[in-house]
Formats: sequence, structure tokens, C-alpha cells
Amino acid sequence: MAKPSLPAFPYGAVYFRKSNPPRQDWARDYATAEADGHTLFRHWFLWSAIETAPGAYVWEAYDRQFDLAAEHGIKTIIAEMLTVAPEFLYREYAHARFETPGGDRLGPTMHGSCAVGGAPGLCLDHADYRAKAEQFLRALVTRYRDHPAMGGYDVWNECNYPANVCYCPATQDDFRAWLQARYGDLETLAEAWQRYGFADWRDVTAPRSLGPYPDSLDWLQFRIDNAYEQMDWRIATIRELDPDHPITAHGIAGTLTALASNTRDDWLAASKVECYGYTWGSSRHGDEPWKQMHAVDLVRAAARGKPFWHAEAYAGPLWMQSVMGRPREDGRIAEPEDIRYWDLVSFMCGATGLLYLRWRPLLDGPLFGAFGAYGMDGSRTDRSEMASRIGKWVAAPEQAALWASNPVRGQLGILVVPETQRFLYAQQGDTAYYARALEGAYRGFFDINVQADWVRIDDIDRYERLYLPIPVSLSQETVARLRDWVAAGGRLVVEGCPGYFDVHGHVGPTQPALGLDELLGVREEYVEFTPDLLDDLRLVIDGTPVWGGLFLQAYAPSGTPVGWYGGVGGRANGQVAAVDAVWDAGRTRVIGTMVGYGHALHAASGGNREFYRGLMAWYGVTPDVVTSDPALIARLHTGEGGTYLWIANPTRRARPVRLTVSSSWGPFEEVESLWGASAAVAGREITLTAPARDVTVLALR
Repeated sequence: MAKPSLPAFPYGAVYFRKSNPPRQDWARDYATAEADGHTLFRHWFLWSAIETAPGAYVWEAYDRQFDLAAEHGIKTIIAEMLTVAPEFLYREYAHARFETPGGDRLGPTMHGSCAVGGAPGLCLDHADYRAKAEQFLRALVTRYRDHPAMGGYDVWNECNYPANVCYCPATQDDFRAWLQARYGDLETLAEAWQRYGFADWRDVTAPRSLGPYPDSLDWLQFRIDNAYEQMDWRIATIRELDPDHPITAHGIAGTLTALASNTRDDWLAASKVECYGYTWGSSRHGDEPWKQMHAVDLVRAAARGKPFWHAEAYAGPLWMQSVMGRPREDGRIAEPEDIRYWDLVSFMCGATGLLYLRWRPLLDGPLFGAFGAYGMDGSRTDRSEMASRIGKWVAAPEQAALWASNPVRGQLGILVVPETQRFLYAQQGDTAYYARALEGAYRGFFDINVQADWVRIDDIDRYERLYLPIPVSLSQETVARLRDWVAAGGRLVVEGCPGYFDVHGHVGPTQPALGLDELLGVREEYVEFTPDLLDDLRLVIDGTPVWGGLFLQAYAPSGTPVGWYGGVGGRANGQVAAVDAVWDAGRTRVIGTMVGYGHALHAASGGNREFYRGLMAWYGVTPDVVTSDPALIARLHTGEGGTYLWIANPTRRARPVRLTVSSSWGPFEEVESLWGASAAVAGREITLTAPARDVTVLALR
């Protein structure tokens, strides 16, 4: 049998969730989807809706989905939904119910995204319950693996674990086993945790309230490791029975906000599957242009060269839920032009597949009427007409070369350090400071049209320039990698209080600790952890006024001072705020506060744009593309398919623009418009009028 394959550019939607759409519309909907250019559907295979009594599987509705897909040339992705378990299992496996920190055991509830009972499932750390779940997975794969409409599997929907579970005995046992592997013996653990009264491993329990202590930090890391072991089990179970069809997964681009709290590690999730993706919609997150791009860039970085999809895109309104109080135009009521812009921005950032979160809206539950391009009755709308136009464009044979090229590597990397987020979450109870500091750093470069890639420590050798935001907790291993990287010629910018806390939450008695004082050419002279007092923190670097925030560290330099605090009410006023140093073949700059956070606070009034422009000169590089209009965003793609320039106009009016490509690219003699406006090219200069709420795609030759 020929090896199964997915469409070259998968395009479609999430369709069937048991409660919706109505049965009488299925055949008509599939015919409409085929005519409108949809080539892929994903369905939620809800365990509770299939195993309706012990060992009794009801497949008929799902069989019909597969058969209709085969009739209409649409491939099917199976989304296994073990997180929606049959209600009878909550009685038969009561010992496996999730347990909260307060000792409550969770019973079955309705799932808000499908209006079917059985959420949130039970704890897979119990071997007997996991065996029961495996029976269902095996039955699911065996039934559909050879169907002609079979396209692949999507595992562990949105790759996250609730923050308040699980504290059941089985999970506690797994935590103890994890600690034994990590520390070896009880005495070593007791010393590391500073809890000296352990007489037996049974005395070791997961902390039910978090703090900046070693037990909490270990618990947070264990939760991540344990959750992804369960992902490994899902994948291994499927792969044993079906070695051919691809296995995919998708998160919510949540590493910056919820790695510590909800185990959302896009890099780790993407490493385990053949294709990764993300849920993202402006109606939930806001429609400022940087927001979607920072999320897609994060997933592209996490995929590390693998194909990735916009796995759940919005194509309709979100009525209530988390959006109350926001203006209508902030993504809440999707217009056809919004769908066009959002979809093309995802492609601009490298996505080569797209599924809408709904083909048509749900008719039940809190998400009634939300997200779908088609009407509640399945009828076409102006939004679905736009979706159809895009779907037919991406699949057209003449676009094949476009998808053979990819976004160029960013001109610098913004370093994402999990140990910092874990510490700040344990210390503060949330990740708001951490996320805003990283998002602000990204936005600082974005606002001057510089592509900054997210990067983890394992990938830094691919970059010559790095920016490290809010680095307050670092491992010795991270510091060693950075020292070697700088010594080899890298240029590193580090924000304030670097390595102030080690991986056990311990403060180094001299600062910066972990050898960072030598690398950065400074010793701490003064420090403040007063985030409530520093929203108006000002400093001057290389003559440019800069906003800081969160924390403040002043230095006695052994390197070259380049920045000083000014307008600060405390002792730091006039003290050294930034220092340059040379480390072997490389250079460092440390800035004693969180400049990214300062930009996030003040971006509306210009923030730290001039600082980031100056930083590009310090890095010794000019932007790949300079635009005459700062409201427009430009990105380059290159590869086997050629060189392409993407120009996004998020505004609601057409804007004339001149774009200058750096000497690293071109010159060019011809330009062809594949979508959007026509353009003219002269060497490295391209001129056009960018259409409103659209993305222009130009082939450059």
C-alpha cells in the first residue's frame, strides 16, 4: 500500500465534536467544504461519547465522518480526547480522580468547547486507569488506520495540564521516584531542600502551596516532565499500531505565560511529533499587530525546522467569555478582511497549514456562535467566502515554490530561560512579570521592524547576537553555555539582576553570581526589588533616554560604563546602570533593569524604540528590511523556492511605502506580486501601496 500523505498545504477546520454540527447537515457541509477548497478536517474523538458503557464502543457517527471525507477528497485528523472520559469511569476508578491541593477530588463536568460531559478526565499516573485509557486508544487507531480518508493524529489537545492537579497518591509516588532518580538518596534530598526531618521517603510529599523554595521548584519541573511522559505514552501507543500516518500536536503558544503553571512547553511538545501547531485568535488576545506575530514566531522557533500549522485559527466572533470590556474592533467581531490579514500573517511567519477552530459554530454551551466562518446553519457567509479564496490560493500549483521557501533566520535571538519562569512563578504566584518582560523585548525589536527569533539555550550556536530578558534565576549550565558562546565571538545583552537566584532559589552572596560578574564586567553596588515603585524608572544609555522597570541593579564596573540612572527617587540616582565588557572574542552589555518590561509599559508613547535602534548598531548589524512607514511590517523568506518579501498592513487604509532591503539580500531586477499589491523594484528598493488590512506577497528575482 502506498504510504499515506496529507495535502501539500493542509487547509480546513475542526468540524465534528459530537454535539455539533447536526447530523442532517453533514453531507451538505462536506460538499460545501470540498467546493470551497477545504482539504482537511480534524474531529474530536471524545472518549465519553464513544465508550458509552464498559467495553461498548459506539463509532457510527465517526464512521460517517470518515466515509463522507473519502467521498469528498478530504483527509481526516483524529484528535484523541482522553481528557473527556466516560462518566462511569469516575465511579469505577474513583481512586484515579484528580486531586487538588486542598484535597478535593474532581468529578465529571461538561466540556466548554464541545458541550459533552466527562471533562477533565482522570489521572493517568494510575496504572490501572492508564491501561483502560490505552484500550480506548488502541481501539480507535485500529478502527481507522486503514481508512482511505485517514490523515493522521493530533495528541493531547493544546498540550497543557491544569495548574491545580494532581496531588493524588499515584502522582505523589511518581514524584518520589523522580526525586530518587534526581538526588539518589534521602539525605541528599533533605540537604538540597533544607528539610532535614525526612526519616523515610514516605515523608516526602508534593508542596500544596508554592514558594521560592527548592521543593516547589522541583515540583514544577516534575509536573512538566510527568506531563510529557504521558504525551510520550500516547504517541508510543499510536505509533505501535500505525507506523505510517503522521502524529501532530498543537499548543497555544503559551511557553512565555504558562510553562511553569500549566506545563506549556512548545519546544518540548514540538520535539515529540512530526508536525506542530498552535491555537491563536485575536479575539482572545487582542489585535495589536505584534501579538499574533510573537506567537507564530514562538511556535516556528519551537518547531526547529519541522512543518507547523496554525492549528486553530479564528474566523468568527467570540461573544462573551474573556473579551468583555474590549472594543469591537479589537478582534472581537471578525470581518472578512480580518480573516485575510490573520491567515496571511501566520503564513508570513512560516506556517504551512491552517485549520479554523470551527468550520461552523457550536449551538450549545458558553462558546455558542463562536469562531466559525460559516453560519450557524452551515450556510455560506462573507467570511467563508474569504476563507475559500485563501484556501484555493494556498493550494494552487503556482504557489508551490512559495511554500518551498521559509522565513529567514532572525537577526538576533531572544533567549527563553525556563528556570527563570519557574522561579518567578513559585515566588510570585503568576508569570505576569516574566511574560511581559519577554513580550516587551520582542515588541521593542518588532517596533523597528527587526525580526528577533525566540531561542532556547540549546540553539544559541545558530545566532551571533542574543538578548536575555529578566534573567533573575539561571542554572550554572546556562551560564556556562553563555560564557562559551560569548568567548567564541557572540554579542550578548543581559537585563538586570542576572543569576540573582540559583535553581534552588538561593541568593548568591555576591552579585552577579555564578561567574557572571567576570563575564559582564560588573559587581553589584545597589539593588531594589520594588516593582510597584519602578514603573517610571528612567536611565540613559549611550545618550538615549530609556524606560526600565520591575527591578533595579546598579554597578561598580570593571568594564566600560555606558549608562546611568536618572530621575530615580532612591539611592541609585546617578549610579551606573549599563556596562559593556569584552570576553575573549565576544562582547557583553548588562543593563541593570528590565528594559523590555519598560518598553511594554510605555510603547504607546514610543517606549524604548530609540534604544533598540541603538542596540542594532551595538550588535553591528542593519535591519534586513527598512520600511518608510513604521505601521507596516516586512519579512523575507528564502529557500529552494526563491526569495520573497511579505509586507503586512494591519491598518484599515491603504498606505504607500518604500522598502529598502539590506546588502545581505539582492539586488533584484524583477518583482512579481503573488497576493496583494503590485510593486516596482530598483536594486534593493521596492515601492508599492500596501492595501488595507492585507498582506502583500512579492517574489523577488
